[in-house]
Amino acid sequence: MKILVLGGTADGRHLAERLSQLGVEVLYSIAGLVRVPTLPCEVLVGGFSQFGGLATFLKQRQIDLVIDATHPYAATMSNTAVAAGQETGIPVWRFLRPAWQPQAADDWRNYQNDDDLLEQLKDFKRPLLSAGQMTREQLLAITQSEGFEQGVWRTAVLPKFDVPETITWLKAIGPFDLDSERDLLKRYQIDVIVSKNSGGDSTSAKLDAARELGIRVLLHQRPQVNKAVRTFSEYSQLIEAVQAFSASASSTQEPQQQ
Repeated sequence: MKILVLGGTADGRHLAERLSQLGVEVLYSIAGLVRVPTLPCEVLVGGFSQFGGLATFLKQRQIDLVIDATHPYAATMSNTAVAAGQETGIPVWRFLRPAWQPQAADDWRNYQNDDDLLEQLKDFKRPLLSAGQMTREQLLAITQSEGFEQGVWRTAVLPKFDVPETITWLKAIGPFDLDSERDLLKRYQIDVIVSKNSGGDSTSAKLDAARELGIRVLLHQRPQVNKAVRTFSEYSQLIEAVQAFSASASSTQEPQQQ
């Protein structure tokens, strides 16, 4: 059996590694914007347009199962995977981290789009922008919002443009710990955090630090994506399902080989 894992996340990387250890043939795909992992399987970098599209790739490489383990906000890739699965008849499963849930002492607000974010930022002076990649235009709009003084923008990828002077860019790749996040918020006198609701433990320490310091958190609502054949939020359940799928596929192929 051959599985394509759509990754670019720690979840996807761990999944590809574990399935390879179990003897499953795995192809692991990433955009390659940050770093290319070393894995005991084939790693594909740069998307599927180089192969004529995902559906064509699935047929050419005789993929039996696709597991979408991309970031919860990678809606385009997730929808492309579902469409390719429907076109080829190849099942597409999704691993989706549960969204973060607020605790009693949290001060969280959701925002839907850039305009909504700007409206909610007008009462703050020093935001930590930790929602991933942004354009120069988006950053400029934030710097021009009412009350803005100085901001910090933290990403894993070097910007391809000149960052506005009132924005301090920090390169950092998780996981982050509570002490370092607390120190960051204090050092730059952050009074609001902008983040995606990514889920998981890798970047959740900033939420704990915000709770301690009484800082508001603005969370970008997760995008709606097309439904996969099956969706898992527990890693162990996904592994068990893959093993069952593999066993079922092997049993149906045996008579054809006799």
